[in-house]
Amino acid sequence: MSQSYFPPRVTSPVKELANFSSMTGERQMKAEDVQEAYVEQKDRLVNGLDSTKSILNEIRTFNKEEWVIRYPQLKETASVHAAEPPNRRRSLRRSMTFADDPANETEVVVKQGLTRSVTLSSIHDAKEDAEKDEEEQGDAANDNGLLPSSDFHVLRLDLKLGANSSSTAASLVSQLEKASIANLLDDRIEASVSHVDKLRLRVEDTSSKVLVTGDLNAGKSTFVNALLRREVMPVDQQPCTTAFCEVHDAAENQGQEEVHIITEGAVYNINDESTFTRASLSELEDVVGDENSERMLKLYLADTRAPSESLLNNGVVDISLIDAPGLNRDSLKTTALFARQEEIDVVVFVVSAENHFTLSAREFLVNASKEKAYLFIVVNKYDQIRNKEKCRRLVLEQIRELSPRTYEDAEDLVHFVDSAAALQPFTASPAFDDLESSLRSFVLVKRSKSKLQPVSTYLSNLLCDIDLLAGANAIVANAELEQANAELSQVRPILEKMKEGREVLEESLETAEEEGTSKAAVRAKSVLNFALERVGQGRLGVDKPLVPMPSYPGILGVWNYARDVRRALVASVDAAVKLAEDEARLVTSDGVEKIKALADEHLPEGVEKNKRVFIPEAMFSAVRRGKSAMKSRRSSSYGSTAIVAGGTLNLGIGLAQRPELLETTFLDLFDVHHQFWLYFGDGQKAEKDEESPATALGLVSVGVGALTMVGGQAVGAKGVIEGLIRVTDLFGNETVRKWAAPVLGAVTIGLTAYLVLELPNSIPKTIGRRVRASVLENAEEEGSFVDSHSDRISRETRKVLRLASWDLRGRFNGAMEERGQQVKEKEALAKKASKAKAYFTDVGKRTGEVRVTAQLDELA
Repeated sequence: MSQSYFPPRVTSPVKELANFSSMTGERQMKAEDVQEAYVEQKDRLVNGLDSTKSILNEIRTFNKEEWVIRYPQLKETASVHAAEPPNRRRSLRRSMTFADDPANETEVVVKQGLTRSVTLSSIHDAKEDAEKDEEEQGDAANDNGLLPSSDFHVLRLDLKLGANSSSTAASLVSQLEKASIANLLDDRIEASVSHVDKLRLRVEDTSSKVLVTGDLNAGKSTFVNALLRREVMPVDQQPCTTAFCEVHDAAENQGQEEVHIITEGAVYNINDESTFTRASLSELEDVVGDENSERMLKLYLADTRAPSESLLNNGVVDISLIDAPGLNRDSLKTTALFARQEEIDVVVFVVSAENHFTLSAREFLVNASKEKAYLFIVVNKYDQIRNKEKCRRLVLEQIRELSPRTYEDAEDLVHFVDSAAALQPFTASPAFDDLESSLRSFVLVKRSKSKLQPVSTYLSNLLCDIDLLAGANAIVANAELEQANAELSQVRPILEKMKEGREVLEESLETAEEEGTSKAAVRAKSVLNFALERVGQGRLGVDKPLVPMPSYPGILGVWNYARDVRRALVASVDAAVKLAEDEARLVTSDGVEKIKALADEHLPEGVEKNKRVFIPEAMFSAVRRGKSAMKSRRSSSYGSTAIVAGGTLNLGIGLAQRPELLETTFLDLFDVHHQFWLYFGDGQKAEKDEESPATALGLVSVGVGALTMVGGQAVGAKGVIEGLIRVTDLFGNETVRKWAAPVLGAVTIGLTAYLVLELPNSIPKTIGRRVRASVLENAEEEGSFVDSHSDRISRETRKVLRLASWDLRGRFNGAMEERGQQVKEKEALAKKASKAKAYFTDVGKRTGEVRVTAQLDELA
């Protein structure tokens, strides 16, 4: 269940010891009682300042080290939500944006408690807290406090962009980085910490400083003289005060009346004469009238009146009156006057009844009202006004606009007098006497209101700003926490699934690679062995060869026929190698598809698809390097590159272009050695190489071969000569000569018939056996041609499948690493946001405790 980011107001168990706001009309009371109550309130306020400073310093540290604090901007959407009861005035719906992201709006509820505290909650939390607020609703209906302005008071950053349109302004502001805005906010917080230190010094200071200021010729110096009941400050129709004159009781200067002119750049110390220059009261007019003088003066005067009548010699606290130059004299002195506000306890603003409030007066009062809700206003020269009621009405209307709290207490804080008349001897001035009595009561008796209340107002506004800042950042932290958790719920299961499937994917890839490689090798061996067997039988190695078997042209073209047969058979071996490679391409394509299926199964959504395209035709293709040479280069067919077919052994595709394999010899017509071993060998080779029966041509070949092989050795040269002599003798016989011609003719005709009939069948077989033997004999051992090609084809297949596997592994590992990084980032973000939410929630609780401890609500 969601909860509100800040707790409801906790009612303090400690009540005010004395309520000074009820002292209106009391002009005198015991100094001990006043001081005792004041000290108690002062101590509580000092503790509140210290605690607030500690919170601000922690926020600065948190901003720099843990969390970039966002700067919220709230806009009103409706005064009261339609679903809320009409009497619920503590809740206002707002539209919250941030300076670095003005386009992103979030609806929130700004609730003002019974105190001046402000609570910022999301709409969801506000609905859940609605039932809890019902019990407090009766008190809220009677609460007439102002609704929160939904804006910063102290920590406000000036991010306005002049006359730019809203769209242009939003565009320009959005270019500010969060870090830049956070740095601006840090500077503002640093300034607030410095101001808190100065406020603490002011609260700890036992004296009270009363600033008398106003427009030129408003009668400030005359008013100060009237308070002192003596003409000390120079008075003229022309502006004569150019310096800050701080009036103290002469008792602080060992009873001596004199002027101390503070040395420029020095820190004034009454015990260190190097920090000031002494002057007599008679020289005061020359000092303050110097147009080039920008000095600070300490003026010590003795007031012989009784403590109950004197402001300086009051018997309670040390009071100093500061007579300041006119506001509209020049911008330099006006700026200096604004800068000194932080050390001022009470502002007495003197306005001329003739001129009322000028623009510079309005600017000063608006600025001063941010801290000092109550101002003491003196409308001087009132006796010179004819229509006094109109003047009073107009002045009070302006005061109500400039300082509402002052207007509410106008009876004690706004006085219409004529200071010059009060200085006349033996002349009664009831209005000025009433002013002086009210000023004494405001400065002395109501010190909680005059001295502590401005500090309380500033501190309360600062705490409201901290509440608003912490509440907005708590909402942002909660939103980021929910978003991080939601993204984690999506990413973390994917990462776990990938971790579990990683081993399965590795095994599947290895299986696909091995199965594809083995299958390609088996098919290659089968195709090549079958092709060589067919070639050895005189048939083409493949069914659809590129070069067909030639037809027999006749006995006259037998030599060309043998050459064409050899070329066709050798080309069929090349075709068989290509067929084996085509089979490998199909096997490889199936393997690549299996790997793609594994990618679809194991890769999460959102992973970029493989941009590589498998091109089967690129397998076993040649790449020509240079202009005159063909060099083999191993590369991938899983893309656009290729390798040289045939590997490094120069076997396979290209046999038909090798001259030694295309050269036709006499043995292509009469394979003497084959026939000899067929009929005179041990029969094993015959059974292995020849399954067809013997032919007549084979017999002739054997005969000729036998005669050629053993004739010279078995018979010898002498035997040959003797045989020829005997044949000659035989032909000398008349009978033999008679039958020799017919017999030789018959033999010749028979042999010719056999040759004509057997050559078309015997030549392909003879050449086929020789081609098969040549291919096999080119390798070191029988069968290495098939093994070499099967190894080459399987290697190419493995390379393609391995490249596809590597690609899938790389994408899988990259995706898993990316998901792991996302999980780490989201976990870190969730941890950071959770810590920020807890911290800002705690800040809200601590500001509530500061309010209770310092009793700011009752002081304010």
